[in-house]
Amino acid sequence: MAMEYYRPTTIKEALQLYQQLSYAGKNPAYMSGGTEIVTLSRFHLFQAASLIDLTHIPETRVHDVDGNHLVLGASLTLNEISEKNGFPLLAVTASRVADHTTRNHITLGGNISGKIIYKEAILPLLVSDSLLLIASFEGLKTVPIHAVFHKEPHLSPGEWVVQVLTEKNAVDRPFFSVKKRKIDVIDYPLLTLTAIKVDGKLRVAISGLCDFPFRSVAMEQVLNDPSRPVSARIIEALKVIPGDVRNDWIASAEYRRFVLQTTLEEMYAALGGM
Repeated sequence: MAMEYYRPTTIKEALQLYQQLSYAGKNPAYMSGGTEIVTLSRFHLFQAASLIDLTHIPETRVHDVDGNHLVLGASLTLNEISEKNGFPLLAVTASRVADHTTRNHITLGGNISGKIIYKEAILPLLVSDSLLLIASFEGLKTVPIHAVFHKEPHLSPGEWVVQVLTEKNAVDRPFFSVKKRKIDVIDYPLLTLTAIKVDGKLRVAISGLCDFPFRSVAMEQVLNDPSRPVSARIIEALKVIPGDVRNDWIASAEYRRFVLQTTLEEMYAALGGM
């Protein structure tokens, strides 16, 4: 059976289509960049019978300042975000995802909401306490990213991310961002780490170390403990990683822990301790 394709031009139309297709038993899925759908379909891991393309809805294409927030539409591609450079930490982090051609199709919303575990573009949003504008059947709602994302996005059926809002003072903070690979410059990461300092405190988010990206309160408490030397903080931080460290064909868990240790040392060198 051929997959049905729909291209709404308003938020309301997209929600109505999802509801209608669901009632008709056509198992709809939202599509942004589509790169993940192509990848999963090759392995017969994508089951939707109908696709709703969100990229032609004007609100998802916004890149502007509104009051105290930078507003980024969820259909902006990672290359567009990098080239506009309105959010330097996000621009740098996004510029290292996959390769340049693929980044022409991967969108901010797709990277946040997809199934692939790395989701590197979400790291700057986590450390910056960004907000998400969500489309739902009850209307539009703005919620903290931490209320929606824990290991993976938790959205109700039919909901989708329209925009990301980040306070301007967070956008302009000094930052540290690094992606560690084992061999090739476009290889899967051993880990990606982003950090900023707010009121003298480090905020840190990590991807690739576990099967999910995270920002850990327990880890930040240790990393910001002024009663310990930096070297002791780093050793203690390795003990409070909020999940099993990945152990696969790319690298062992032990090696990934070592890479995290050296990366945290680099972070302190760049942003300073207390």
